[in-house]
Amino acid sequence: MGYVNNGFQDNNQQTHIDAAVRGGGEIILQAFNWESHKYDWWRNLERKVPDIAVSGFTSAWLPPATHSFSPEGYLPQNIYSLNSSYGSEHLLKALLQKMKQHKVRAMADIVVNHRVGTTRGHGGMYNRYDGIPVPWDERAVTSCTGGLGNRSSGDNFNGVPNIDHSQDFVRKDIIAWLRWLRHNVGFQDFRFDFARGYSAKYVKEYIEGAKPLFSVGEYWDSCKYNGHVLDYNQDSHRQRIVNWIDGTGKLSTAFDFTTKGILQEAVKGQFWRLRDPQGKPPGLMGWWPSRAVTFIDNHDTGSTQAHWPFPSNHVMEGYAYVLTHPGIPTVFYDHFYDWDSSIHDQIVKLIDIRKRQDIHSRSSIRILEAQANLYSAIIGENVCMKIGDGSWCPAGREWTLATSGHKYAVWQK
Repeated sequence: MGYVNNGFQDNNQQTHIDAAVRGGGEIILQAFNWESHKYDWWRNLERKVPDIAVSGFTSAWLPPATHSFSPEGYLPQNIYSLNSSYGSEHLLKALLQKMKQHKVRAMADIVVNHRVGTTRGHGGMYNRYDGIPVPWDERAVTSCTGGLGNRSSGDNFNGVPNIDHSQDFVRKDIIAWLRWLRHNVGFQDFRFDFARGYSAKYVKEYIEGAKPLFSVGEYWDSCKYNGHVLDYNQDSHRQRIVNWIDGTGKLSTAFDFTTKGILQEAVKGQFWRLRDPQGKPPGLMGWWPSRAVTFIDNHDTGSTQAHWPFPSNHVMEGYAYVLTHPGIPTVFYDHFYDWDSSIHDQIVKLIDIRKRQDIHSRSSIRILEAQANLYSAIIGENVCMKIGDGSWCPAGREWTLATSGHKYAVWQK
């Protein structure tokens, strides 16, 4: 499949909810970090929309846009209120209109694993939602987090009421809300937060009900370690992500946490990690590239939370890898806009090469070297790259250097 242009049709001309996935040309910007709520964010992003578009991004993932008990947006309460710490409903809609004009799709951060109650109910817990739209009672909350619903179909998000998605009335209300975000507010893509918390079959139902153009799930659990040392074989980790995608009826993609975990160890001088025993990339990308959303850092792993950060002095090696490889690459706001302007320009150059040379999520890859200090590969027919401080360049006069930086280089035909 060739690269699908930045443009999109948001009407009857594009009816397949997996059309963007089948196209394979998605490039995502995570357009916020953990501190963004402090900075008049919708206005800030609106000013950047022309640059986001011309840089080649097809979709910008926005922070949770509805009212939340926490300023970051991840403790939702009144889900129909679009006045949040990121800005007013008016400013959000102005941003979404600007994005539509520039043909960048808006990705909504969907937080439906948990919801903060407004009133004490059963057991003295805040497990009722009186006085706000979608006024659920205790039946909407899982029994394992203080409600009168069924047990959770996934892992608990501790400290707040977890939603019981097995209840018909809950799913009906969530689908109605997602349709409102999709068709009334103007979001076109969905990112499902804490996807480990509830069964993937409900994500399938929500995608079928609201029909986003593109969906990605945050199925994040721990890689396999031996003490503090990452195991070479992470097949069990990527298999769990594959199982989740299967559970969505293959309608959703998933963040490739396996690739992140391996890549950030590899760049420290262990590039042998980047070839699995079958000679393929060792993350989700190596098994199911059309559903693998690759990334270096996000608001949880990096930013001020820094739960699992990519080594800062190797970030461009990381982007040289994900932006030239199969899968669906994501760029983090901090790296693109808050770091040195040369990082922004180097990333734009890599995106430009990706698009001009028709690299997409299903592009072929042939790994040539995977040694301690060197990794190199040919992607598709016309791109080859290396990362690491090992000396290497492709054989043959047909290759010309397209771009290079600290410990990376990319050639094209």
